[in-house]
Amino acid sequence: MSTGVIKKVAGPLVIAEGMRDANMFDVVRVSRQRLIGEIIEMHGDEASIQVYEETSGLGPGEPVESMEVPMSVELGPGLITSIYDGIQRPLDDIMKISGNNLKRGVEVPSLKRNLKWEFVPTMQAGDAVEPGDVIGTVQETVLVQQKIMVPYGVSGTVKEIRGGTFTVEETVAVVETENGEKELTLMQRWPVRQGRPYKKKLPPEMPLVTGQRVIDTFFPIAKGGVAAVPGPFGSGKTVIQHQLAKWAEADIVVYIGCGERGNEMTDVLNEFPELKDPKTGQPLMQRTVLIANTSDMPVAAREASIYTGITIAEYFRDMGYSVALMADSTSRWAEALREMSGRLEEMPGEEGYPAYLGSRLAQFYERAGHVISLGKEGREGALSVIGAVSPPGGDTSEPVSQATLRIVKVFWGLDSELAYKRHFPAINWLNSYSLYLDDMEKWFNAEVAPDWMEGRQKMMSLLQEEAELEEIVKMVGMDALSPGDRLKMEAARSIREDFLHQNSFHEIDTYTSLKKQYMMMRLVNAFYEKSRDALEKGAPLNRLISMPVREQIGRFKYVTEDALDESYAKVEEELAAQIAEALRKGER
Repeated sequence: MSTGVIKKVAGPLVIAEGMRDANMFDVVRVSRQRLIGEIIEMHGDEASIQVYEETSGLGPGEPVESMEVPMSVELGPGLITSIYDGIQRPLDDIMKISGNNLKRGVEVPSLKRNLKWEFVPTMQAGDAVEPGDVIGTVQETVLVQQKIMVPYGVSGTVKEIRGGTFTVEETVAVVETENGEKELTLMQRWPVRQGRPYKKKLPPEMPLVTGQRVIDTFFPIAKGGVAAVPGPFGSGKTVIQHQLAKWAEADIVVYIGCGERGNEMTDVLNEFPELKDPKTGQPLMQRTVLIANTSDMPVAAREASIYTGITIAEYFRDMGYSVALMADSTSRWAEALREMSGRLEEMPGEEGYPAYLGSRLAQFYERAGHVISLGKEGREGALSVIGAVSPPGGDTSEPVSQATLRIVKVFWGLDSELAYKRHFPAINWLNSYSLYLDDMEKWFNAEVAPDWMEGRQKMMSLLQEEAELEEIVKMVGMDALSPGDRLKMEAARSIREDFLHQNSFHEIDTYTSLKKQYMMMRLVNAFYEKSRDALEKGAPLNRLISMPVREQIGRFKYVTEDALDESYAKVEEELAAQIAEALRKGER
């Protein structure tokens, strides 16, 4: 092992000399306290080390030892329901050793070594295997069955394989390869900075259904897509991420609290174990991995937490699962990059962020995707990434937001004005967008309704026209508008209040199926179109905008799934009758 001594300490950056045999990105143990760090720069025999723990009290002359392996995570049974820190140390095991205050230099294995897992082989001796092939399964939780895969770089013939209960370190199979025998365990390691390989990436043609109307109807994200949620303090970033974790069509959720305030992460840690998975009734934690890395933990560990999280997510994607990864928030990670860059005395880019900020963000987001995994059966898995961005003061012209927007295809712009009006989700429909719409138009029109996109477009046009009319109203008042324009304003209000406003704490309104979203869209559009026709035929505007049926349209969001068709027919009937009544009044 390569050992050296500390030459200089500058916050989370430690410079060690005598490290000639070490390599870039090696994991190192720093000082007698054995703090964990990673080499991020080499100059001759001097290594610049990013230390993932508090460095106060360290001084020159203390030993530094390279472990001669890159920063890696352990992948295997025991990941689900776990709560890790940024470098994949289980917080419950650290607590047993150091109590409530995290001690430095604690070494605990990521996967529990004493737990036994029931391994069911799906191969037998004599079978040929290649990387990614499933040799057996382990039922990890009620909801998740882990597929034990042949590690990357191993191919040959199964010499022996046995079922039974094993710990993650015990051998379950032996593969005869060209280079001799290779023993396989339930666990494999993978370097976090390297994306896991796959056979083929598929185009983003299918939506990740979330049950949130403003997202699914207006700005959908594809399965395997990437989205950014920038917004100022208090605009509901965390609530949106919780809603997506709960309701999105994902088998596995990986939630990374990356440098957020401690109380937000505490909320997640308290809430997630108690939340019921709506589809199965089991606790949500039964399909969740949490990485808790709060703002009072060392800055450098934020970067590790992002990579640790996405590597775990890729592992489950390779099994053929649909995985949703929430990163809350990438701004804090960028701040960690900025601090390390400053300590390394690199030339700063815009606002002090390093010049490579954009490429680091791109490397992270491009690991998402809908893929066909390695292995003979070619499983189809998807990894969708939703990153929250916390721009100071909600100003999205700052470098992190801009670099993120150049990469992601979906932008859900949160608006503090909407949040102050208690309009949640506070996604601003005028400046948000989804670039997946064209790719997914075919899917929506085929799977939901042939006029889905047409209905969406009508609603979008009304909202945009409302924004233009509002400018006029501010200057000259509502009375200056023509009856047709006033009807547009009313119809847009109906879209905002009845369709886009969604109560995440209401048992029915918290999730809306695509069928129900389509029916709501049809009703809101029908109100406008039929009223407009009636207005042209002489119906009085006041009668049209005060029709009692409007309340029924507004309350349609609270209709249960089993009563949809009946309620829809009733409201449609009522609308036609009341429009006809208004016309009769106009003719008198």
